[in-house]
Amino acid sequence: MSQVRITVDGEPVTGTEGRTIAAVLLASGRRTWRTGPSGAPRGVFCGIGVCFDCLVTVNGVRDVRACRRRARDGDTVTTQSRASGEER
Repeated sequence: MSQVRITVDGEPVTGTEGRTIAAVLLASGRRTWRTGPSGAPRGVFCGIGVCFDCLVTVNGVRDVRACRRRARDGDTVTTQSRASGEER
């Protein structure tokens, strides 16, 4: 299988082609990558795009579900969190 290289919060991460961003993050050892309004850690919860706990910004597009978006070579991923009271 081919590899893809993405950048997550400025750090290079290598993953397997065809995997979702969430799968690449999990394989690299990251279990969470954002916090909810309460400050609780969030990452993959449902894994099918229903819960929206795995939101990231990909190539400047906010609110991308990491469990649904396949990682593409060269993607720039930025984690995002919502502080209590922060507007979207």
